[in-house]
Order: sequence, then structure tokens, then C-alpha cells
Amino acid sequence: MSRRSRRAAPGPGAVRPTVTVCRGCCCGTPKVAGLDHAAQLRDLRAAVDGTATVRVTDCLDACERANVVVVQPSAAGRKAGGRPVWLGLVNDRDAPADIAAWVESGGPGVTEPPGILDLYAFSPSRRVRAELDE
Repeated sequence: MSRRSRRAAPGPGAVRPTVTVCRGCCCGTPKVAGLDHAAQLRDLRAAVDGTATVRVTDCLDACERANVVVVQPSAAGRKAGGRPVWLGLVNDRDAPADIAAWVESGGPGVTEPPGILDLYAFSPSRRVRAELDE
């Protein structure tokens, strides 16, 4: 089990996308220098307000890719085949706007992410993916 806190994940029927932001042992800490982590989270929440649910978790066990954000599809996105998209090294101050633009247009399964997000996308281990879905 990871060091992250166990919180209820949105079910597969979540009406809107969910953006999970890691703020654990590495993400959101001075270990990732040169970034105002509180501002990043605040900007992301403001940018997706009314479009997606933002939740914060302690650790997603992908510390080598801090800061980590996972965008989970809405019910419509899941029905269309969308799966959670893991974004790592989300350390650019423009990243919240890029993520928000994608989520506002529908997110995973509904629309393709903007090309800039391809720079952040990665596949976590099966164990880590399973823990997020628990």
C-alpha cells in the first residue's frame, strides 16, 4: 500500500471529470524547487471550477515524477473508453491552464488532450493504478 491516504475515489459514474493532485512526500513540497505549489493548486481549482472536481491526495507513489496530477474521466468519458491520464513533472506555471482547457472540453474519452500535455503523460505501475481506483 502506498503512503497516500485512503480517500474515496470518484466512482465510474462521476458526472464530471476528477483531477487528483498529489501533495505528498515529494509533490507540492520544496523538493520540487522553483514552483509556488499553493498557487498551482489554487490556479487549477479556479480554472476547473464548475467543470471538474479537484481532490488532493497525500502520495500517489510516483515520486520520481513530482508533481503528479491524474485526470479521471467523467461518466460520459468512461463510457466512450476514456481512462485516467497520469501527468508527471507538472512543474510549469502554465500547466493548470493546459489541464483546465482539456477538462473543460470534456477530458479523457471525450476529447484528446492538448499536445503540450503529451510532455507530461506517463504510465504508472499497475499497483499504483490499482490503488488509485480502490
